[in-house]
Order: sequence, then C-alpha cells, then structure tokens
Amino acid sequence: MNDETGPERPDRAERHVTIRHVAQRAGVSIKSVSRVLNKEPAVSAAIREAVEHAVADLNYRPNISARALAGARSYLIGLIYDNPSSNYVSELQIGAMTACKRAGYHLVIEQIDSAGPNVRSVIRDAVGTLRLDGVLLSPPLSDDDRIMSELETLAIPYVRIAPYLYPGRAPSVGIDDRLAAMQMTFHLWEQGHRDIAFIAPPSGHAAAARRRDGFLHAMSERGGTVKPGFMQEGAFTTVSGLSAGQALLTLRDRPTAIFASNDDMATGVMIAAYQAGIDLPGALSVVGFDDSPIARSLHPLLTTVRQPTAEMADTATRMLIEGGPARTVSLDFELVIRSSVAPGPYLP
Repeated sequence: MNDETGPERPDRAERHVTIRHVAQRAGVSIKSVSRVLNKEPAVSAAIREAVEHAVADLNYRPNISARALAGARSYLIGLIYDNPSSNYVSELQIGAMTACKRAGYHLVIEQIDSAGPNVRSVIRDAVGTLRLDGVLLSPPLSDDDRIMSELETLAIPYVRIAPYLYPGRAPSVGIDDRLAAMQMTFHLWEQGHRDIAFIAPPSGHAAAARRRDGFLHAMSERGGTVKPGFMQEGAFTTVSGLSAGQALLTLRDRPTAIFASNDDMATGVMIAAYQAGIDLPGALSVVGFDDSPIARSLHPLLTTVRQPTAEMADTATRMLIEGGPARTVSLDFELVIRSSVAPGPYLP
C-alpha cells in the first residue's frame, strides 16, 4: 500500500501531465501556473521558480489548444508573405519559428497574392479562421495599406518587416537598405569599375526605392553616370535576373560590373554570363544582396550584402509577442567580400 503523502503525482498509466499536476507539485493555484506559463509579469520570483521546477520535474508540455481555450489567446503567430525569393522567405521562417518556440507559440505561414482581388477579405478570412494572436508582415506586404487597414479593423497586432511607406504606423524591423546599396556601389567604384549596371527589385517593393536610390546616390557622389540601358528591373527570381543579365550583356557598350539587388537575380546574371562565354570575374564582376545560401555555393563565390533576415524575423516576433508601443528597430548589415569582383579598368 502506498502511504506517500504530499503533492499528487500523475499516475504512471496516465498519458498526459496536466496543468493541475504542475500546480499540485508546485503548491500553487492553477491560475498562478497559467500566469507563469504565459510569462505574465505580475508573478513573484518564488512562485515563478516553484512552477518552473515543477514543469521541469514533470516534463510538462503545455497544450496549445487547452491554453487557447483557457484564455483569449490562441498562441498562434502568422507570417504572411508574397515574395518569390524562396531563400528570403526561408530565412524569415527560421527566425520567426525560433522566437515562437522560445515563447511557447506556434508559427502559421500564409502566402497571399497582393496583386489578387479581395486582399482584405482574404486577410479577414485567414485571421478569423486561424484565430491569430498577431501577424508578421514581410515585404512587400509590409507596405500594403489594405492589409494593414484590415488588421487594424480586426484589432490584430502586427509588426512590419523591412517597410518603406507609412513610417511609425506600427512596430517595424529592418536595415538601412539605402546605405547598404551605397556602400556596395562604393566598393565596386573603388575596385576600378565605372560602367556599373543595376538590377532593381520589382516596382512597389519596399526595398526597390531604397536600394535603387542608394545606388544612384553613390554613383552621383563619385561623379559617375549611369548609361542608357544600365537600369533594369527584376522580380527577385533567378529567371528575372537571367533575363536582365541577357539584356545588359548584349548591349554594345556593356557594363564591367552588375549590382543585382538580391542574390537570386545575381545568380541569373552569372548564368547569362556563362551562356555568353563571358569570364567571371575577369570580364564581368557581379554582386548581390541578402547573403542567402546560394551566394556561398556559386562559382565564383558571390560578393553581397549580408542582411540579418532571420534575426529581423526573430526580433519582429519578439516585439509582437511582448507588445508595447510602436517602435522602429534597425539592425546592422555587412558587406561580404568574396571572389565575384575583380579589378576594373579604372583601378589606379
């Protein structure tokens, strides 16, 4: 006969440890356990420590559905995207999932066609069906007034990743794309290149204006000019980079360097160069933006701007979960110099 007294232990045959068992082991109320699990601030250090020890001892894993039923939250965060760059979206997912896992949330990923009809109703249906506690808006959706207005109407908190328009409208995380593009252009200039072409992101994309403006400002500051045909537009895809690269490399007076505003398009440019029999980087230097995994797999290895995409998503997710007033967070970027740039004809 078992004469053991003290806090009730879950029976060995019992399949699940519940919040009731945690409360009994810690010697506190179920409500106190819930407050600790929800990371609410109004909990004493002693109670928090007792609950955390009980959770560890019992190997308790909160049930997301049960937690949602017990309160107003669903513990679901939505990452909404409309970006053809799989590398960029993958990095966003990694960062957001990491932050969600730390906080006991789950991540829901939804793709939305911003060019499609009834964007507001699509958002309304998605948010309503999933009962999201908050939404991460990635570019170009982070500048879409229709989506932001609908989320505001529904009183759903959201954080914008790399926005350009409507500064201060909601919390946001990004980098200084304009300065990054300037610094990359200066690097090409210092390597002796003057005939520099630029492949911009698609029109309307948050990064398009900033990166294009950074390139043009750097060229102007150095006293350079952008030749006719040297400004191309892509769609953040390898195929669009290939098309833009072919257009640039068939010009009578072709560039000696091409700055593609993401790594996927830079990959397309390099394919176009190989198809045309142009030596890389001897006859053509190519640089990109993002420092996605493909940049470390190409030959030659791609010189690019490293933006902390996963960290941006991690930071945005933490801001969304923690709440608070709208603020703008700017993270650092880095020029990653690899072997895709060779000295140009004007190197002193």
